[in-house]
Amino acid sequence: QVQVTESGGGSVQPGGSLRLSCSASGSIVSVYTMAWFRRSQGKQRELVASITNRGTTTYLPALQGRFTISRDGTNNMIYLQMNDLKPEDTAVYYCNFKVETVGMPVYDFWGQGTRVTVSG
Repeated sequence: QVQVTESGGGSVQPGGSLRLSCSASGSIVSVYTMAWFRRSQGKQRELVASITNRGTTTYLPALQGRFTISRDGTNNMIYLQMNDLKPEDTAVYYCNFKVETVGMPVYDFWGQGTRVTVSG
């Protein structure tokens, strides 16, 4: 099994910054893609940003320039630096690791989510 754990959420005023962290641990053979998703109240979950094991990144177009995803491949960790936060960024942010584990095919593992609230 793989355990995925997020941290770093909280409350911030508009224009502020937060950095989310996420780690994956367990019987990991290979990590393929790591990503951040978010779900706002009343909306479907959406992909915020992803990064491959080779460092290729993708972003929700509306967030590019404000959010930056990065990784520490050695320690199976990813980060999401969020700058110039807006009230519409308020959501629960989920970390996702697409990994191959011992004796199992590639599978998505999710964290429990960390809440980000942007309000003045």
